[in-house]
Amino acid sequence: MSGTDCCLVGQSPVLSRIWRAKPGVVAAAALIFLALDLGPVAAQQGATFEPRFLSLRADRVNARMGPGMRYPITWVYRRHGLPVEAIAQFEDWYRIRDADGDEGWIHRRLLSNARTALIVAGGVLDVRRRPSADSQTILRAESGVQGDLIACQAAWCQVDLGGAQGWLPRSALWGVYAREDFE
Repeated sequence: MSGTDCCLVGQSPVLSRIWRAKPGVVAAAALIFLALDLGPVAAQQGATFEPRFLSLRADRVNARMGPGMRYPITWVYRRHGLPVEAIAQFEDWYRIRDADGDEGWIHRRLLSNARTALIVAGGVLDVRRRPSADSQTILRAESGVQGDLIACQAAWCQVDLGGAQGWLPRSALWGVYAREDFE
C-alpha cells in the first residue's frame, strides 16, 4: 500500500456530541428562556458582532440554552478542535452553531481562535499536493475528518490532517466562509 492509498477515517459530526437533557426538562427550560426576553442581548450585540469561526478548546465542552451557568446544558461536545461558528456574543458567552446547524451558548474560555475545518462532503475525497484538481493525490479522507486550516485561496484550502498537509476544495469543508482568504 503506497502513501496515496491510505485513508483517514473520521468521526461523524453527529457522534461528536451527546444529547444530555431530557425532553421535558428542555421544554420547561425553553419556556423559561423565552420568558426572559433576550431581545436586548441580540440588539446590544447584533450591531457590532461579526460572525467568525472558532474551535473547541477542550475535548468536553457544554453548550447551554442561554448565556450563563444557570441555563441547562443542551449539548455536550466531545471533540477537541471541532470548528464552530460564533454567531452572537453576550458578555463572555458566545452563541455558536455547529456543522449540523445546532446552536448553543459556550463560555469564551472553552473556545479557541485556532482555525480548524471539518470535511462535510459525502464520500471519500482526494487530498491534493497543490490547489488543483489535476494535482497529485497525497491521501484520501472522508466526511467527518477534522484538520487544522493553514490557508485558503480562491476555491481551495490547505489543511493539516494528522500531520499530512494538502489541499481540499473549500466547498468540501465546514469551518471557513465562501469568500474568506487567509494565509
